[in-house]
Amino acid sequence: MDLQNQQRVKDAADKFGTDCIVVLGSSDAEGAEIYAETVSNGDPTYAGPLAGVPLGLPVYHIFDEIIRSECDPAAWEEQISMMEMVLDPESLAAAVKGIRDEFSQGSLD
Repeated sequence: MDLQNQQRVKDAADKFGTDCIVVLGSSDAEGAEIYAETVSNGDPTYAGPLAGVPLGLPVYHIFDEIIRSECDPAAWEEQISMMEMVLDPESLAAAVKGIRDEFSQGSLD
């Protein structure tokens, strides 16, 4: 997660607390885990505004069923369905869930 996006997430968390959630769209499980850990437990690389800053934010992957169920089906079909066919949605959602279960202070569940 680049430094500008880390700052945007930090600013939103400062303003809204854990009432906001983070939805990721990473295409690989390892990257998704790192991004999820960054917004919930702090930047593991200690390179950005979230270094050592455990926000505890609930984080989800766009492929998580709870997020998909909230999306407009037509928008999903137009914007996301193609990626769903070429990626592994279950492993991506599971990777983020593992981090959420370990570090997040809230959830939509």
